[in-house]
Amino acid sequence: MAGIDLACQSAAFTTDPFSGDFNPSLPVLRDAGYRRVVLGPLDPATDGVEELAQRIHDAGLAPIPMAVQSPEANVGSEDPAVRRRGADQLRRFVDLASRMGADQLNGIPYGVHGDTSARPDRMALARTAELVGAAADEAAAAGIMMTFEVVNRYETSVLNTAAEAVRFVELSGSRHLKIHLDTFHMAIEEPDLLGAVAHALPHLGYLEFGQSSRGLLSTGSLDLAAVLAEVRTLGYDGRFGVEGFSRPLLQTEAADALKIWGTTFATGEEFIRDAVVVLA
Repeated sequence: MAGIDLACQSAAFTTDPFSGDFNPSLPVLRDAGYRRVVLGPLDPATDGVEELAQRIHDAGLAPIPMAVQSPEANVGSEDPAVRRRGADQLRRFVDLASRMGADQLNGIPYGVHGDTSARPDRMALARTAELVGAAADEAAAAGIMMTFEVVNRYETSVLNTAAEAVRFVELSGSRHLKIHLDTFHMAIEEPDLLGAVAHALPHLGYLEFGQSSRGLLSTGSLDLAAVLAEVRTLGYDGRFGVEGFSRPLLQTEAADALKIWGTTFATGEEFIRDAVVVLA
């Protein structure tokens, strides 16, 4: 794992970063060689986010918050008022990242996660891309890299492949908007995973390793060590992440939303140490 700028999704430990289960995970992550911790969606108005960020920084890690949309505030909506609220929401997430001292903002900023209704037409997609691109430009001015995650067809109908993500960046008009690819989702949607990475490479800002089981990286159908070796050969030298979920460690609402029904690992420490071995 030498030389890899590696992050871990905090849901491997807990989906509540304000809980007593979160703080002890930070030195464990740091000592295992991780540099960053990805947080689930936080309400920008939540009290205590600055103190949460300080605890993360004090542990020698950097936070990566997430930007999301809702039915009432969605840049992908046909309703102009809802789109405006969505754009305002993205700006609040950029401000949240700035207040947390983050230099990266992940998430699904282009629509409501879980909405798999009809795909947007080209005009609607371009309109959405422009609004997300404007947020990415605002983030860049604050020293923050904004990425958007490409997820599978069962989680969104907006973008599912690397090629679609590249087109979205082009439509955005932004030089700063970056793509977040995840091997779990790519294994569902991409006929050629490495070819997809190569296609997205000029705009790729974050590559996340998730196993087919959504559990330990060593247990599933994806040879993630080989994927890492190949993408480095392609010339990708950006940031990496790992993600895994186990139902007993998640809040019920999050587990249900992610369709995580079983115990895939016992503790977050088990997950992160297994990931280090796989990616060594």
